[in-house]
Amino acid sequence: MNAEESMELDRLLFVEEPSEPDEPRVHAAWLPPEAFRALGARRVLIHGDGLLVDTVLDEVSRACARYGGRVWHSPSWDVDVDLVFALRGADELPSLSVRAARAAGEAALAETGDGAPLGDEGFLLARDGDVTVVLADAPAGLLYGLFHVVRLCAAAFDPARPAERHRPALRRRMLNHWDNVAVHPVMGQVERGYAGGSIFWQEGRPRGDRARLREYARLLACTGVNAVSVNNVNVGRTEALLLTDRLGDVAEIADVLRPYGIRVHLSVSFAAPMILGGLPTADPLDDAVRAWWAATTRRVYERIPDFGGYLVKADSEGQPGPFSYGRDHADGANLLAEALAPHGGVVHWRAFVYNHHQDWRDRSTDRARAAYDHFAPLDGRFRTNVVLQVKYGPVDFQTREPVSPVLAAMPATRLAVELQVTQEYTGQQRHVCHLGPWWSEVLRFAPWGPGGRTIADVVTGEAAAGGGLVAVANVGDDRFWTGHPLAQANLYTFGRLAWDPRRDPAEVLDEWITLTFPPSATADPDLVRQTLHEIMDDSWRSYERYTAPLGVGFMVNPGDHYGPGVDGYEYTRWGTYHFADRDGVGVDRSRASGTGFAAQYPPYWAKVYESPESCPDELLLFFHHVPYGHVLHSGSTVIQHIYDTHFAGVEEVVAMRRRWQTLNGMIDPSVYERVAERLDEQVRCATEWRDQVNTYFLRKSGVPDERGREIH
Repeated sequence: MNAEESMELDRLLFVEEPSEPDEPRVHAAWLPPEAFRALGARRVLIHGDGLLVDTVLDEVSRACARYGGRVWHSPSWDVDVDLVFALRGADELPSLSVRAARAAGEAALAETGDGAPLGDEGFLLARDGDVTVVLADAPAGLLYGLFHVVRLCAAAFDPARPAERHRPALRRRMLNHWDNVAVHPVMGQVERGYAGGSIFWQEGRPRGDRARLREYARLLACTGVNAVSVNNVNVGRTEALLLTDRLGDVAEIADVLRPYGIRVHLSVSFAAPMILGGLPTADPLDDAVRAWWAATTRRVYERIPDFGGYLVKADSEGQPGPFSYGRDHADGANLLAEALAPHGGVVHWRAFVYNHHQDWRDRSTDRARAAYDHFAPLDGRFRTNVVLQVKYGPVDFQTREPVSPVLAAMPATRLAVELQVTQEYTGQQRHVCHLGPWWSEVLRFAPWGPGGRTIADVVTGEAAAGGGLVAVANVGDDRFWTGHPLAQANLYTFGRLAWDPRRDPAEVLDEWITLTFPPSATADPDLVRQTLHEIMDDSWRSYERYTAPLGVGFMVNPGDHYGPGVDGYEYTRWGTYHFADRDGVGVDRSRASGTGFAAQYPPYWAKVYESPESCPDELLLFFHHVPYGHVLHSGSTVIQHIYDTHFAGVEEVVAMRRRWQTLNGMIDPSVYERVAERLDEQVRCATEWRDQVNTYFLRKSGVPDERGREIH
């Protein structure tokens, strides 16, 4: 190639920096520009076409413009490159180095795979001499391959790096936003939101910040999230209109998220045929109701062809549902599934259904039993495009609960596990509480006994046809996305566990640290990494130590659920009791003498949970009412455990704050100050938890702390 031809190549095919770069106006979270340095300094070829390939091209172009690399898109003559992104079905290129890299990738794919295709979202990363190649069957695979290269940094270009084949274990990796279009008089713009207002809506209208939505889409795509519901499951009148009159607002969000492989879902009211269609009924077996849903759904897909489907909360906490017509949840879910099926959509039907008008005097009623009692008898009756969305525990996102027995009781139903990234009961993003270890425990739990199938297996399903993983989002319009900068790790970890639910959460956290605090942009990267692990690795257990003990749950202030309120819900309608008296504490859920909840589990765990002697310490008070002098497996009594853990929890939070202070001057000052401020509040709140819980149980039991520490 002569000089004139080279100049022509640059003019026609070299991708210049976008003329008006859309720089983020908020914290970059785990995608700071520095994270792209290793990629952006290389010569990169992108081969293939499609909307998501264009996204890869845009991301690589920006990185190369910043760090001196070069990028070409499918040239028709020879170029020398360091990195190739190529769709396997795209035409061959005359470049010898590119052809050799692709051939090496294909050979590696044959060696590492079982003959199965990479699929719509999978990719392969391999090396050939001095060239790294990412191969994919579809554009989404190239997008996820791009972010994998970003995560690897310079390691992606290590000549000794072996070939890697990556496919998501779960097809649907979904976030539910509990965002209100109109400001709710109690819950505000975001229900259980702790990071400011909604990034989608503002006071009844679309927020209209497309740049911020694009940045959000980038962050989610980097983790592997591929679906988002954009409004609260508690659907109000204004929110109901998103299905019809205000569908254009949803379409605008979908247009921004689509280039990052994210499909939009919508929370809908079961009563929509009455609210929006003027029908006299929403009976799921009524022909006019079925016709209304079919026609309405068809119009949704005409406007948003890749629409994901509906999310429904029905017959729960005041939301309308099929019970009003003498129908059951299968009837209700199948109605919507029938309307969605011709378009490839799914309905996520939440299993969070219980009596929220309980009589606290009636100990035979048990909120924990409700989901199983409602749904287990319906197994096998749901259509194949129904996903039953089950909270990971039987009650309500507590710091410690047993895994929901529903997840082992419905083998003929597609089940999704619902997690809560927003920290409603785990410190509300004012406390450091890294939830990855807890979620991993849930996903690795074997309901049929040790060595058997796990919850990860249930949500994966045969041939990845399970219901997937879903979480309530924790993002708002705060500058740091999640309010607390370290709470960003929970959102990142959710996405990575949804891609591979068997991953080690400590490795995922390390991945997040590397991206968020790139070593090349940090004064002392080893100290930063070590300090963040020391603060975050055990932070969920620290939170557990200074809050509600031994799985009893709640003990929070009613309403906002923040801070200690030991008897806050003890005499209410919500069914969240601890039954502490002068003799003991805990809820008897045994089959022999209690509510019978323990018997909802398969035989192995039913037997373990039935007896206080075999029940794990961390769940003892969830399953049993025991005397304060009951001896745990740890050798401590229940009352002494309460005292010891609450003192220890505060000491651990004080140590977190002290460790954080060692990073002053080594990281972004705005991040340092926000975290320092939140840690001050965590120390204050943990101290209040310790003092209220310990004092409460000292006064109830009359048993002093054997170590003689001050209890008020």
